[in-house]
Amino acid sequence: MSTTSSDKQLLLIGASRGLGFALAEEYLKRGWHVVATERNSTTSKLHDLLRAAQGRLEIATVDITYPDQVAALRARLDSRHFDMLFVNAGIGTRDMLADISTDEFIRMMVTNALSPMRVVESLQELVLPTGTIGIMSSGQGSITNNDNGHYEIYRGSKTALNMFMRSFAARHADDPRTLLLMAPGWVRTDLGGPEARLSIEESIPNLANTMDAQAGKAGLQYLNYLGQAVPW
Repeated sequence: MSTTSSDKQLLLIGASRGLGFALAEEYLKRGWHVVATERNSTTSKLHDLLRAAQGRLEIATVDITYPDQVAALRARLDSRHFDMLFVNAGIGTRDMLADISTDEFIRMMVTNALSPMRVVESLQELVLPTGTIGIMSSGQGSITNNDNGHYEIYRGSKTALNMFMRSFAARHADDPRTLLLMAPGWVRTDLGGPEARLSIEESIPNLANTMDAQAGKAGLQYLNYLGQAVPW
């Protein structure tokens, strides 16, 4: 998609690397103003985008596993309104149930399921009535699609996230905003690994196209990067 000017605003949570960074870069190319968050400025790639962004990129630091940091971000942005809130933050593991420690299990669930929904609950009022609230899920969060049992802790965290977002949608049945759970496909990132089928260059433009195409459609959708529904 060619670069265009736009007054649209994106609040992107978890954009220091991988898919989040690529989404920040893509929406800047589309002319959006992007507020992107990093957990640690020393390991973030976001600062590489500042010069080319021509004032359309703001960087904030937040670790979403700490509610006080999320509250501080909410206070900082209190007077702002966004066309899209998208929560990308998450971690992965290959541990199986028989091997994972209790502490690591808790860290997975807090980071991948609880914390993204805390962000949505805390920041939702910053999103315009015509806007979109989205979260990066995974096709591995689908119970229907689990036919090999691998990555079960990661799967479970994304399944929990899907359920929490579905509950949010049910509690806000009259909300006119678009609600999205996005499955980006198996992408070659630090999380996806070098054997993944898709490159970021293949996945991200289609992912952004899918998110943009859903704008104005009320209710919750669980979609892949091509806009196809993912079985729950």
